[in-house]
Amino acid sequence: MTCARSFRNGLAASARAGTLAKFLAGLTAAELAFLKTDWPIWAHDHQLPPGGDWRVWMLVGGRGAGKTRAGAEWVRALAEGAGWATAEPAGRIALVGETLADVREVMVEGISGILSVHGRINRPEWQPSRRRLEWPNGAVAMAFSSEDPEALRGPQFDAAWCDELAKWRYAEDCFDMLQFALRLGERPRQLVTTTPRPVPLVKRLLGDPETAVTRAATSANAANLAPDFLKAMRKAYAGTRLGRQELEGELIDDRPDALWQRGAIERMRVACAPDLQRIVVAVDPPASSGKRSDACGIVVAGLAADGTAYVLADESVTQARPADWGAAAIAAYRRFEADGLVAEVNQGGEMVSAIIGGIDAGVPVKAIRATRGKWLRAEPVALLYEQGRVRHVGTLPELEDEMADFGRKGLSSGRSPDRLDALVHGLSELMLATGAKPRLRQL
Repeated sequence: MTCARSFRNGLAASARAGTLAKFLAGLTAAELAFLKTDWPIWAHDHQLPPGGDWRVWMLVGGRGAGKTRAGAEWVRALAEGAGWATAEPAGRIALVGETLADVREVMVEGISGILSVHGRINRPEWQPSRRRLEWPNGAVAMAFSSEDPEALRGPQFDAAWCDELAKWRYAEDCFDMLQFALRLGERPRQLVTTTPRPVPLVKRLLGDPETAVTRAATSANAANLAPDFLKAMRKAYAGTRLGRQELEGELIDDRPDALWQRGAIERMRVACAPDLQRIVVAVDPPASSGKRSDACGIVVAGLAADGTAYVLADESVTQARPADWGAAAIAAYRRFEADGLVAEVNQGGEMVSAIIGGIDAGVPVKAIRATRGKWLRAEPVALLYEQGRVRHVGTLPELEDEMADFGRKGLSSGRSPDRLDALVHGLSELMLATGAKPRLRQL
């Protein structure tokens, strides 16, 4: 480390003195090779680990800000024991991306990935079938996908690199499983590189005082981007929500085209509901089951005598088998003493009634067949909110995240708005359906 520091100081001094060309001409081939691969010489400030005793370093930046290169160089430094990054080498490192393909194509084999930042010396071997990198010194990095949080049960690590966390499919579950796996060495650490999106896990980490955060706009890395890229992007997206998020690296909570805004939802929040005339449990079942299935939206709502609706709970479940989400819906029905279940049957036909009936034949189920698109179905319900006719009892963060992120083209993640669909079914049944005959009841 002392030689490296002296070399960097000599390089900086010659640059200030205007003798850089002479300095470079006097270097040996080995010294030139060192210069090429010594990351602290070339890195921007935001690409180097911050000081302090942090457990999570979160590098939040726009597209092309150099996040991937920073992650790859950090992993290389940990594996090789570079003094600027670690006091001792990391023997086992987790690489976690949205999918296994992303880990391989971006984090490992990408143009700024781990293999590309290594010279010929100490270059790790990538073993695709085993999803692991092995360094000559014995250090190992293993690849994981956010689609399979359970794969993180069992392995243990002393460091991790999490890339594009805001895009992870099962972000909370995967990140939590990773925390249990970081149990080797004296100071397990992890780097999160991501373009920000207003998803719960990103907001949770940014709000944690123990998270060390560095930020960078795309323009910070302009020297390494195509000359016309920034000009074209700014012309097309400057000032827009997409531009602020993808170019400036800002966390934007609301979509301009969303049917609901967070401030309006917040104003509708209450601590408890009054006596309710009717309560329903709305179910939006997934089309399939297993690890890759959508969530099953389960939302409980009730109607008061004055015509105001109260959203009581979000009991939605993820990666659930039909028997599991059926049991969750019935549990909500019993806990809130609901009048019945309303369920969309477009995906499952008679499946919903059969599943519920198989668990408890006494639970009434009303089948709803959606004949319009999600946006058209949601618009009348959004109008009820604008009219001040809907209240949220307590906080419903995951449901409200979907509401504030639902535009004409759906959620920004491209995934199904299952919780929102269930909300729309429930409030439509309570407030927009014809022929309803409410009865007096107490919550």
